[in-house]
Amino acid sequence: MAKIKHNNFLDTVNEVFTDAENEGVLHLYADGESFNGQIIEVKNRRLFHFGTTGYLGLEQDNRLKEAAIEAIMKYGTQFPLSKTYISNPLYRELEEKVTAMYDNPIIITKNSTLGHMGVIPSAVDDQDAIILDHQVHWSVQSAAKVLKNRSVPIDMIRHNDLNMLEDKIKGKLNKHKRIWYMADGIYSMFGDYAPIKDLKTLCIKYPQLHLYIDDVHGMSWVGKNGTGYALSELQELPENVLLFGTLSKTFGASGAVLSCSNKKMYHKIKKFGGPLTFSAQLEPASVAAAIASATIHLSSEIYELQNELKARILYFNTLLKKTDLPVVDKNNSPVFYIGTGMPKTGYNFVNRLMKEGFYVNLGLFPAVPVKNTGVRITISRHNQKEEIKGLVAAMEYHFPKALEETLTNPSRVFNAFNLEFKRPLKEEKQKLVTVEIKNSIEQINKDLWNSCFKNHGIFDWEGLKFQEKVFQNNELIEHNWTYRYVIIYDEDRKPILATYLTIGLWKDDMLSKESASKTIEEKRKSNPYFLTSTVLSLGSLFTEGNHLFVDEKHPLRKEGLDAFVQKLEQFEHEFNAKMTVLRDFKRDEPSYSYFQGQGFVRIQMPNSCAINLERKESMEQYISKLSKRNRQHVRKEILAIEPSLDIKVLKEVTKDQLKQIASLFLNVHHNNLGLNTFPFPNKLFITMNEHPQWEFIMISLAQAPNVLIGVMCCYSNDNQTYVPAFVGMDYDYLTEFHTYRQLLFQTIKRAIQLNFKKIDLGMTASFEKRKLGATVEEKFAYIQTGDNYTLELLDILE
Repeated sequence: MAKIKHNNFLDTVNEVFTDAENEGVLHLYADGESFNGQIIEVKNRRLFHFGTTGYLGLEQDNRLKEAAIEAIMKYGTQFPLSKTYISNPLYRELEEKVTAMYDNPIIITKNSTLGHMGVIPSAVDDQDAIILDHQVHWSVQSAAKVLKNRSVPIDMIRHNDLNMLEDKIKGKLNKHKRIWYMADGIYSMFGDYAPIKDLKTLCIKYPQLHLYIDDVHGMSWVGKNGTGYALSELQELPENVLLFGTLSKTFGASGAVLSCSNKKMYHKIKKFGGPLTFSAQLEPASVAAAIASATIHLSSEIYELQNELKARILYFNTLLKKTDLPVVDKNNSPVFYIGTGMPKTGYNFVNRLMKEGFYVNLGLFPAVPVKNTGVRITISRHNQKEEIKGLVAAMEYHFPKALEETLTNPSRVFNAFNLEFKRPLKEEKQKLVTVEIKNSIEQINKDLWNSCFKNHGIFDWEGLKFQEKVFQNNELIEHNWTYRYVIIYDEDRKPILATYLTIGLWKDDMLSKESASKTIEEKRKSNPYFLTSTVLSLGSLFTEGNHLFVDEKHPLRKEGLDAFVQKLEQFEHEFNAKMTVLRDFKRDEPSYSYFQGQGFVRIQMPNSCAINLERKESMEQYISKLSKRNRQHVRKEILAIEPSLDIKVLKEVTKDQLKQIASLFLNVHHNNLGLNTFPFPNKLFITMNEHPQWEFIMISLAQAPNVLIGVMCCYSNDNQTYVPAFVGMDYDYLTEFHTYRQLLFQTIKRAIQLNFKKIDLGMTASFEKRKLGATVEEKFAYIQTGDNYTLELLDILE
């Protein structure tokens, strides 16, 4: 089939960041002529700083500042040479001190991102394999993905899931020389820990297992000589572990450090490590500041600083335990995360805290799942007890206010993070709208439903009755869908919103690139349900179009949408859906900003095509409106071939023809991994054959009329919209007879003959459809998930 336009992940991230920027919580500039670490000025307001990663406050230590100033005066602002040729005079002392800290060979890098880009491709051989924790830092994931060019397999496990990790290891033992597991020591959003001791045990059990640990957030504030959380758990650095620390963040200077006890690997990385070879070296000021910090780390003073920070962390934890705030991970790291659930609640909460005098960070997609938005708070030695106490009091006061203003409640937030919510809910206010849920279209008045969805493809009342018959009571789980119909009324029983939802099993790679789906389909040969999930979807995989009716002019429109989103959450929990997908929206959809704030991200879907017809128009008149080039295309590749074909339109076909139709449909389905779904149940075409609103446009060769080479299955929506829903083809004849183009042409011809106003040509193959006069429209979906694992795994596989 024709190439499908896939979603660009960066476009999705850009929309999320733009939304947060517009809300005044991202891409800010600090004000003021000086900075002391305790106070930060934002928008001309002095705020207590609870967003730093300089946990020990060393970036404000006078010894580091004076060393940096002296280095600039002696050596200039930079030493503009590759370190491969020669290092600036201060480098030797820094390397000696950091080596003494780790008691192992080290390599200094410009920063951790460039360090990973240099180290991972050098350390990992072509015979190795990589397994990523799905929350490992973006810089590690990005560096690992470079190795796909060398055909190094990259896999992923759910966060800290050691059972899953062991299963992956077992599957790779006989295929690969070394198996690298890459993780953070301390995770930057929730402040939770990697299970280092358990990983060490796994390494003993599986000697091929090697660990690559990015411990930049565990650096300095814990461990001997401040060498971090991971090394404090390991106690000594084994040869099968590469450990990254930082010279910036809480170390107080700039740069990053790799510690490697395997001398052979150390020399391999140091000799030629990509960016380590070609990037500029650290500036003299940074090197000098790092030397001053390393001197502190090698003294007993580091433990005094660590203890001072621990006292503040303990105090903050003690205060938090007295509140009902949703602390996502309770631990002793300096990183805390208060869940807000929806982005709009996070924006509100952050802005409230800033107005109260406290600067905090917003955690948002893609660092966390969209509906796991929250406030990241970091504790440092700069923070004093009085302001820590003030922050907790401000959060206690403003958190419920933020929930109320954004029309949510604590129960929804706690559920989003799988936290236990013990406090009883307050009695809800009298609602202005009424929500009705039905389990079958036959429970809904036909005229009422069609007044909302008339001329909308195969989800008018009759079309949904047909769907329910096809996608229920089947043998395979993927062929059984649960239907839920939602109608939200005002007090006068006037519909504000209406839609139907399905709950079913989807392939996670449905909208991924074909390269990813090909890899996954190989695994599905032995495990048919590999990377599949229960999905709550607007509409169904059988239909395309605007599945959501909203009266945009109704004064209770927003209340109706709020009630709908809360009902979606209830369905998500009831059916244990891993993802909610709201499909087929236009780019300028009025509801875009609403869904963005409710914890959905917008992704691009394949383009949709349609043809609007004029009443009583002939086929000749229609062709005459095409461009000169497209008229030539019709004459040469369609009309010239038409006499050699046997073309029929049948309302009812024989059993043999049904078998051929099903077979041709499966040909197209298997050939269309760009929109990778489960095939439909066998009874689909039988039920079509029994239904008065379905018909079959069938093409055979004139000399062999009993052998189909192409078919279009078409649905008639109340003589208004003609829907060529499914196509089947024999690819052996595709090029010679231009079967797909012929089917499109015959579809238009049939719609004109029946005097339809519109043809819904659906998604994919927009280039072919445009040649025959179709208009192309971008389509988008809003997705919401409580777990980024699948999204990140698919991104790696692509």
